[in-house]
Amino acid sequence: MCRHDLWSGWMFYFVIFIQTAINTGVGIGAILLAGECLQIMYSDLFPNGSLKLYEFIAMVTVVMIVLSQLPTFHSLRHINLVSLLLSLGYTFLVVGACINAGFSKNAPPKDYSLESSKSARIFSGFTSISIIAAIFGNGILPEIQATLAPPATGKMVKGLLMCYSVIFVTFYSAAVSGYWAFGNESNSNILKSLMPDNGPSLAPTSVIGLAVVFVLLQLFAIGLVYSQVAFEIMEKKSADVKQGLFSKRNLIPRLILRTLYMMFCGFMAAMLPFFGDINGVVGAIGFIPLDFILPMLLYNMTHKPPKTSIIYWTNISIMAVFTGAGFMGAFSSTRKLILDANKFKLFSSDVVD
Repeated sequence: MCRHDLWSGWMFYFVIFIQTAINTGVGIGAILLAGECLQIMYSDLFPNGSLKLYEFIAMVTVVMIVLSQLPTFHSLRHINLVSLLLSLGYTFLVVGACINAGFSKNAPPKDYSLESSKSARIFSGFTSISIIAAIFGNGILPEIQATLAPPATGKMVKGLLMCYSVIFVTFYSAAVSGYWAFGNESNSNILKSLMPDNGPSLAPTSVIGLAVVFVLLQLFAIGLVYSQVAFEIMEKKSADVKQGLFSKRNLIPRLILRTLYMMFCGFMAAMLPFFGDINGVVGAIGFIPLDFILPMLLYNMTHKPPKTSIIYWTNISIMAVFTGAGFMGAFSSTRKLILDANKFKLFSSDVVD
C-alpha cells in the first residue's frame, strides 16, 4: 500500500508534512517539559536561585544533541523499554502524591466549574480533543516500526495494544487524580501543583524528587524516539548507503544535521514555552489527520470498495467528521496560543499552560 499510494504525487508530501509537524512538535514539547523539570528541582534546592527556564532548556538541548547521535531506530530499543518502566513508575508516584494532597489539610480549594462563556467552552472542547488525539497518537511509532519487516499485521496489533494499555494506565490515572486533587486549577505539569508557590509542599520532597528524575529521563527517551523519524527523513538524502554508518562521509553530515535539528527544537522551546498549546496544535494538524483521516483514505484508494458499500461510506463519514474536528482543533489551539501570548515575554521563565 505504501509503495502504491504513499510514494507518489501529493500523498507523499502530505504524509511527510504531517510527520514532520508531529516529530518537531513532540521534540519541542519534550525539551520544554524536561527543562521545566530541571527548574522544579533547582527551585526546590535553591529557592532564590538566579537560573532561568531557558538556561535549563539549553542544558537539556545539549544532552539531547549528544544522545541524538545514536545512529538508528533499532539502537533505541533498550531506551524504549526503560522509558516504559519510567512512565509506570512516574505515574504511580504522581497518583499517590495527588491522592495524598487531596486528603491533606493543606489541600487547596477545589473548583470543578467550566468556563462561563459558551464559545470559550466550545473552543476548549476542540482543543481538548486535539490534545487527546496527540496522547493516543503515540501509537503511531509502534505502527511505523512494525511495518519495517514482515509480517506487519501481528506486530502492529501487539504494539498498539501495549501502547494503548500504557496510555490508559498512565495518562488517565494521572489526569483523573490530578483533576480530583486540584480541580480546574491543576497545572499541565502536575508536579508544579504539588509544589505551590504559596504554602507548603503537598508531597514529600523525596517523592517529588524521584518523580522529577523519572519524567526527566523519560522525556529524553521520548525526544529521541520522535526525533529519530525526522533524522531518517533528513539523512535519506544526505547519507551514502554504500558506506558505513560511522564512515567520515556519513558521520559528519549526521552530526551536523542532528545538532542543528536539536538546536532548533531547543530554541523554539525556550522562546515559546507553551506546553499545553503545543500539544493541541500537534494533535490537530498532525495526529488527527494521520490517525483518523489518512488510514480511511488509503483504504478506499487501495481496496476500492464499491461506492454503495457500508465500508466505503463509513470511511467517508469518519474522514468528514475528523476533518472538521481537525480544522476546529487547529483553530481553537491556535486561538488559545495567541491569547496565551499576552501572558509572557519571549524566553519567559514560566511555562504557559
